[in-house]
Amino acid sequence: MPADKPRFLQNNRDMALSMIPLVLICIVVAAIAGQCSFSPGHPTQGKIPHYDATDALRADAQQLTFPIRLPRTPEGWQSNSGGHDTVNGNDGGEATSVGYITPAGDYVRITQSNASVPALVRFVAGGARGVTGEESVAGHQWSVYAQTGAEPIWTTDMGSVRMLMTGSGTDGEFRQLAAATTGEAPLPSQP
Repeated sequence: MPADKPRFLQNNRDMALSMIPLVLICIVVAAIAGQCSFSPGHPTQGKIPHYDATDALRADAQQLTFPIRLPRTPEGWQSNSGGHDTVNGNDGGEATSVGYITPAGDYVRITQSNASVPALVRFVAGGARGVTGEESVAGHQWSVYAQTGAEPIWTTDMGSVRMLMTGSGTDGEFRQLAAATTGEAPLPSQP
């Protein structure tokens, strides 16, 4: 019968000593994988992912049945996300979205869709919202849906397409994206 473990190795100290090599191994593996970083003082901005809004919106213009515009965003805006989705319900339809990071580090997303404005608002907000204001930008009226604790939503109806903006951006950034989008001609569609 093997000898019992000495009594001094049967307490919390023994457990702590056993854990130290495991923690060190985890730190080494995470460092090698590049999944952690050390930034004393304050967090720093990571690399913004690139999303090719031009190619994505051109492809959607070929596939979807409503006019799609490519925003001519101001200098320093970077597209970082996007895609297309289906807005469910009787007054739903297809939608294509592109998200942008502004030079100030804010996020603003614009969605273009053939769904009705109420369906689009429900789809993005996760429920109905009431109009709380109006904004006029570049000759288009935008309805504003503000709600405490939630990102604002702006919508406009351009006849064959509805547009919706949301995000953490300022009113000025929303105005810039609104003008950059509605001022453009629709992209060529399917023949």
